[in-house]
Amino acid sequence: MVQGKLVFITGGVRSGKSHFAEQYLMNERAPRNIYVASGVATDREMEQRIAYHQRDRESYTANWVTIEQPRYFEELVPAIKATDGILWDCVTTWLANELYVSDMEEVEKKLFLAIDQLLEKVKVMVVVSNEVLDEQVSSYDSVLLYQQWIGRIHQKLVAKADEAYEMEYGLGHQWK
Repeated sequence: MVQGKLVFITGGVRSGKSHFAEQYLMNERAPRNIYVASGVATDREMEQRIAYHQRDRESYTANWVTIEQPRYFEELVPAIKATDGILWDCVTTWLANELYVSDMEEVEKKLFLAIDQLLEKVKVMVVVSNEVLDEQVSSYDSVLLYQQWIGRIHQKLVAKADEAYEMEYGLGHQWK
């Protein structure tokens, strides 16, 4: 079986990551685009961001199906068809949802096993994540733990990716 393409997109908040990722996936012309949403509307700002992304997808002519998957990424695998394109938005919110309630070693194993299973099924998977490592290493234990895990996961995703982009001011720079 042919391995699907993995595309990693990172950048700062409001850098254009999601729009770039949506356009990228729609250009792949899958019959069904799966938007894997990791965000949870815990406050007014997050409610607005989620609504904004939903309106964006509704304005496209492409067929989008949203799957809410804030935790347990591996549970997504059975819902995906071989003809689907996947956009996962985003790793940083998923990690925040998992980090303090799960055994991260086990979560990481399940995550990369699920990604491998999905890439065996589909033509393309686009993964979005926020760039949070441009800041100094935190002196707060919880933030330091988050920085360590997101850095580790980002490095593994980029190593596995066929293409890697960094977004800034709505422009994408291809690193890989």
